[in-house]
Amino acid sequence: MKRFFIKTFGCQMNVNDSEKMAGMLKDLGYEKAESPEEADVIIVNTCSVRAKPDNKAYSFIGNLKKLKKEKPSTIIAIAGCVPQKEKEHLLRFEHVDLIFGTFNFVKLPELLEKAKEGRTTEILEEKIPEEDHLPLIDSYLENPYVAYVTVQRGCNRFCTYCIVPFTRGRERSVKPELVLEEIKRLAERGVKEVHLLGQNVDFYRYKNTDLADLLYMVAEIKGIERIRFTTSHPAGFTEKIARAMKEIEKVCPYVHLPPQSGSNRILKLMNRGYTREEYIQKVEMLREYVPDVALSGDFIVGFPGETVKDFEETLSLVERCTYDQAFVFEYSPRPLTKAYQMEDNVPKEEKNRRLQILQELIKKQAEKKNLKRLNKVEEVLVEGKSQWGDKLTGRTRDNKVVNFTGNENLIGKIVKVKITKTTPFFLEGQHHEGDKNENRN
Repeated sequence: MKRFFIKTFGCQMNVNDSEKMAGMLKDLGYEKAESPEEADVIIVNTCSVRAKPDNKAYSFIGNLKKLKKEKPSTIIAIAGCVPQKEKEHLLRFEHVDLIFGTFNFVKLPELLEKAKEGRTTEILEEKIPEEDHLPLIDSYLENPYVAYVTVQRGCNRFCTYCIVPFTRGRERSVKPELVLEEIKRLAERGVKEVHLLGQNVDFYRYKNTDLADLLYMVAEIKGIERIRFTTSHPAGFTEKIARAMKEIEKVCPYVHLPPQSGSNRILKLMNRGYTREEYIQKVEMLREYVPDVALSGDFIVGFPGETVKDFEETLSLVERCTYDQAFVFEYSPRPLTKAYQMEDNVPKEEKNRRLQILQELIKKQAEKKNLKRLNKVEEVLVEGKSQWGDKLTGRTRDNKVVNFTGNENLIGKIVKVKITKTTPFFLEGQHHEGDKNENRN
């Protein structure tokens, strides 16, 4: 039996691309392997948004050299954003058989056949012309109840630190009909929750259909009980989207709205397209429509030229907006971006100091918010067994992870859970007996 192994680095869109590639391999008769050593085809799906995942991918690829020597028939492929920006650097890995980019992963079966005949490299500079006319690819879902659906790819923003426009191309949205057909097929497979993905999902637009319109359409699909969307861009988040969140019960009260910085001077250097004041207005508008919304974000510390005063303005923005969770990164220069030409003048030690201060502030906010849930009953979609002991795990509507005691027959259902313990990062609880919803399919 032929087997495949896919190692994924980076964002949820990479996860979705990997699931689609796994679906294609399954259609070709492959089964999933639990380790690279068991596989006949190994795909490394790379990310280049920051230096850390970039380096991790290179390390992983290098470690496959020994495996290739021991099992020469194994096909090793590199996909994703790294090939799209630096194909030449990857050619030095002589044990790699196939290199392809973000625009043509849908051609994986054809590319594999070419790789069997000899080393193959195919990097397209723009989307394949027939992208909107290809047959739907059934993803190989790691989680059978939660699925990612890519509705928008690429970016036109050109933030000065970001390489996405160079690795994912310009913004392009998927036809609503194709999105709805894919989600209907997912619902037939038992999926309860879908995440609409886009590099800047708020800028989704196909002819006269925007993201808010799409949310109303998806909500009509039978079997889908929860809808999320990510990643939002503050410049694209509109009152129409907030209104849709309020009016559509299936849309979860959670928004990932990355500010990146709280300093207007740094936001301008980053070319983010909004001011601190405009970001705060968006958050306040969102909370007027959805008072219980959970807010998360991304922050970069140590951007070129960021002063202590700039960083303090970021801290005050966090104190003003309050977050349920956030991802904080030290600035790392990315080739091709405008910031790559700027002097990276914040010392590593200072970047790390600012990162820890910001992380601690957000941790305290999350801890305070979660503590309010103690002894309350939450609605949880049970996704499977928890990695913590013999518990189950799932998420609330506002995206809080809950580990709780309960019978395994609850997996895949939406149930009530009483919260018995809180931490800044997750909740603990027990199945609320007598739950009328526990038999929901």
